[in-house]
Order: sequence, then C-alpha cells, then structure tokens
Amino acid sequence: MSPLTKSQLHRQAEQLVDFVNKSPSPFHVVDVCRKWLRSAQFTELKEKQNWEGAIQPNGRYFFTRNGSSLVAFSVGGKFRPGNGVSAVGAHTDSPCFKLKPVSRKTSSGFLQVGVQVYGGGLWHTWFDRDLSVAGRVMVKDTSGGYTSRLVTIEEPIMRIPSLAIHLDRSLSDGIKFNKETHLTPILATVSKALNGTKTDESPKDNVAKTPAHHPILLERIAKELNVSVSDIFDFELCLYDTQKAVIGGICNEFIYSARLDNLNSSYCAIEGLINSLAGGPTNTDPHIRMVALFDNEEVGSTSAYGANSALIESALRRVHESFDNCGKSCFEASIANSYLISSDVTHAVHPNYSEKHEENHRPELNKGPAIKVNANQRYATTAVTSTILKDIASRYDIPIQEFVVRNDSPCGSTIGPMLSAQLGLRTVDIGNPLLSMHSIREICGTDDVGMKVRLFEKFFKEFSVLDAKIFVD
Repeated sequence: MSPLTKSQLHRQAEQLVDFVNKSPSPFHVVDVCRKWLRSAQFTELKEKQNWEGAIQPNGRYFFTRNGSSLVAFSVGGKFRPGNGVSAVGAHTDSPCFKLKPVSRKTSSGFLQVGVQVYGGGLWHTWFDRDLSVAGRVMVKDTSGGYTSRLVTIEEPIMRIPSLAIHLDRSLSDGIKFNKETHLTPILATVSKALNGTKTDESPKDNVAKTPAHHPILLERIAKELNVSVSDIFDFELCLYDTQKAVIGGICNEFIYSARLDNLNSSYCAIEGLINSLAGGPTNTDPHIRMVALFDNEEVGSTSAYGANSALIESALRRVHESFDNCGKSCFEASIANSYLISSDVTHAVHPNYSEKHEENHRPELNKGPAIKVNANQRYATTAVTSTILKDIASRYDIPIQEFVVRNDSPCGSTIGPMLSAQLGLRTVDIGNPLLSMHSIREICGTDDVGMKVRLFEKFFKEFSVLDAKIFVD
C-alpha cells in the first residue's frame, strides 16, 4: 500500500491539535472520546449494570470509570469466547498542578491558590505562563442528588511568577526552587478581590461555603457552570496552560502543545480503532478490537482507574461471560490469544543534547513511531511482540524506529510491563518521539501522528490473521 499523502498526514495532525485543545484534564479527554465514539455508533455501557445479553457480535461498545478512564471495543462477527483481543493501551493524564482540598492562601497582599504537584513535571517551565483551571465539579441538583459537571475556565486567571534575577544572581547558574513554597500561583491582589467578590470570606454552616477556597474563585467556577456557589460541594481541578496547541516550524512539521504525553497516543488509539471499522461490520473478524485509556499513569497507575487495577481483566471477563457458550477457561485462553500495544511517547534525540541518547537508538521526529526495548523490563517488548508489529508496519510502508536508553541513564516505564505481568499478555511498547517531555509545552512531529494512526488501524484489522502464523509456545 502506498504511504500516506501529505494532506492525510496534515489532517491527522490538525485533528490531534483540536483534540488536545478540547482536553485540558483527563475528565475532558474521556468526555471528548465519549462524544467521538457515540458519533461512530458505539453504545455506552455502564459498569453498574448487568451486561448479560447486551454484547453481540459486530457490536461496538464503550464504558468509562471515574470519568477519567475509558475502554472502547468492537466485537468481531466471528468472535467466540476464548478468542483473542487486539488491544491498544494509553493514558489520559499528564504532569500538572492540582488544587489542594484547602487551596486558599494569602501572602504579601496577594490571593494565592495552594496546589499539589502531580507526576514528575519539568516544573520550571510552568513559571510565567498564563494559567487557568479545568476539571470536574460535584454540583447539587434540584432533586437533592449530586451531578459531576465538567468545567473549563478559558481565561488566564493564574500565574506563577518567577523571581527577578536582580534579587538572586545565582539564578544565572540554574533555577532552584522549593515545590511547596515557590510554585504557588497568584490569583489576584487582596484589594481588588475584596472589591469584586460578592461573597464574604467568613465561614458558613454549609460545608460547601467554608473558606477552603477563595470566594472569588468559587464565584468564577459557579458562573461558568451557571449555578450558585452554595451548589458546589467539591471539585477536582488541575491547572493548565491557556496557550493553545498549534502546528509550527517553518515547514509546518511540528506540533507545539501541552499534554502530548500522552494525548498523542490517546488520540491515535481511538482514531485507529474507529478507522478500522470504517468498512462496516467486521463479519469475518474472530477477535475483539479494544482501546483502553487509563488515568494515573504519571503517578504509578495504582488506582481503581489506573492500569495497575483490575479494569481490563474485569472488562474482558464480563465480555466473555455475556456469551452463552463461555467455558471455565475461556478467559485464560483469550489472554493467550491476545496482544497489547502499550502506547506512550518516547524520547526524540535532542540536537543540543544528542550525547544523552545511545548512539544506535536515536529516534527522530517525523520518522515514525519507535519500539521501546529494555533488558530490565522497564518496557514489555520481546522479540516475538516486536516481530508482529514490524511485520504489519512493513506491509504498509510505515517506518519503525527503535529506542533503548544508555546503560548509564535511568529508564522510565509505561503501563506495558504491569499489564503484561498481571495478565500474562503479550505486549509491545511503542511511542511517537517527543522533545521536551513533561514540559508545559512539548514538541512532536506532525507526520508521526498519521503514521501511528495508520499502524493502529492495520493492527486492529490484521493481527488475528498474522497471529495464526506466529509459532512460539
């Protein structure tokens, strides 16, 4: 098959940019994917409900957990319990700051907002950026219940100002800061806030009106949601950079954006799954095609909605049990017949620090996704799993790079090893190359997006056939 055209590659890059701009928090990522899947005729399931009789061959389904993780899957027309699953896993979260349960702070005439660091960000890149908040808010409804509402304040309402070099000449030798005291954003001056607020700062009997947060901030959130402050009972809000993701570079070959780790993979996974179904019912497919987007990867994945949970196992068991002829060992047989692409980003070679890369494993932007290998099992790739992916890529002219860290360098990890270990699932780790990983603004190649989407699309379509030709155990 001929390579993707320039227009096809550019369209995928533009769609990723749009996806990131609509997704300032993991809750927004899942909400965007929910709408996207519904438009592609996927039916939403609820974990609280019985799935018996709900899942049928040729059906398309998805469910969410916590509003921040999502599993989408299609059932092949020839699927039978014990058949395999062709899966792609990624994550919805990125390093950021999250508001503390009591965020209200005041210092030197400024209102400040107390935040927790989430993940391992390059926190110095958050200084002097136009910041705002996004996430979910628990709102009391008219029936006396509580509803989760998404909120995004688009205007820049916060900033973490850096210290002038005149006040600390040692800053020329590198930025040093205390994460508790020096990363607290300013919201307003006390004088302006007192003139503008409608709610006094004294405690109220209602827990929602206690002075845990500045009233002026609560009022802004309430205005965005068109509710009263007294209806807001709790929230999970993260800070985000209000500068939009864009396509840049003199040749329009880069994407400059926040949260490319790992919305790059989340976008490619969902787009690849939907594209694989574009031809209509999968009448001849004996497999399930699945995408799992997890939360909390940046902090170790150990949560009810992270990869180090029973989320995937639970989903697969429930799918199998919804079929009448499911035997006692169908789940275990299915796992042995399955394959997971653990999709995260990888480190592109940096032109100013090329010595940080192993000399024969230096992924470049716009040269295709990289397979990640680590002898100490920080990645789950094996010769078997890389062969499968390389075979599919070669048949569709999709370039594949390879990444290995230097022996004198620490190696990050992904959801791949934990899922592989938990389930006994054949897994390959791959990622599109990225510069400035964990910065507030990262860089990826425009062409890599379309190539990864195409790789996932062809993987979903062809793995079941290829797997019959792989002989190991």
